[in-house]
Amino acid sequence: MEQDFAQARRLMVEHQIRARGVSNERVLAAMREVPRHLFVPEDLRYAAYGDHPLPIGEEQTISQPYIVAVMTELLSPEPGDRILEIGTGSGYQAAVLGRIVREVWSVERIASVAAQAERNLEAVGAANVHVVVGDGTLGLPERAPYDGIIVTAAAPSVPEPLFDQVADGGRLVAPVGSRHLQDLVCYTRRGGDFVVRSWGGVAFVPLIGTYGWEV
Repeated sequence: MEQDFAQARRLMVEHQIRARGVSNERVLAAMREVPRHLFVPEDLRYAAYGDHPLPIGEEQTISQPYIVAVMTELLSPEPGDRILEIGTGSGYQAAVLGRIVREVWSVERIASVAAQAERNLEAVGAANVHVVVGDGTLGLPERAPYDGIIVTAAAPSVPEPLFDQVADGGRLVAPVGSRHLQDLVCYTRRGGDFVVRSWGGVAFVPLIGTYGWEV
C-alpha cells in the first residue's frame, strides 16, 4: 500500500503540478516526499492524491495539491528561511514547507485542529514545524521577522499586522476577497514598500479573527 501511495505522489506531481507550470524543483521534490494521505481523515485516504480539496473536520479543508504547490512556489522558499503560516489545518502545507526551509511557525485558531495537525506532523517527522493555537490574523510577532508568510484561509484584505512581520526581501502570499471567491496575491517587501502581483482566482475557507471575518 505504501508503494501505491508513493506512486500516486509521483503521478500527482507530474500530472497535476509540473504539467500545469510549477517548476521550482525544491517544491516539486517536497511534494513528492510528503505523504499527503497521512494528513487527511483515514476514510478519505483513497482520495488523498486527487486534484481537489478534502474536508478535514471542523468545516476546514486541505487544499488541492496544485494550489499548495502554487502558493509554495510564490513564496520562493530557501533552505535557510523561517516561515510563518496562518491556518495550520491538517498540517500538510506546513510539512511541505518544512521539507524546504529551516523552520516553520504555524498558527491555528481551532485547538482540536491544531492538536490533530501536531499528531500528523509528528508522524512524518516534521520536527522543524511548530504549531501555536491563536488568532492567526495577528501573526506571531514574538518570532518575527519571517522570510515568508503564507495565509491559507481567505481574508477580506491582508491582515495589517502581517505586513510588519515580513523581513526585507521577504514575501507574503494570501487569498484576498469575499468569503466565496478570492484573488491569490503575493507581496514582496522592498524596504518600507511592498510590490504586489496577482496569481488568479481561488476559493478558500474564511479566515476568522480580529483582522479577518467574524464567525
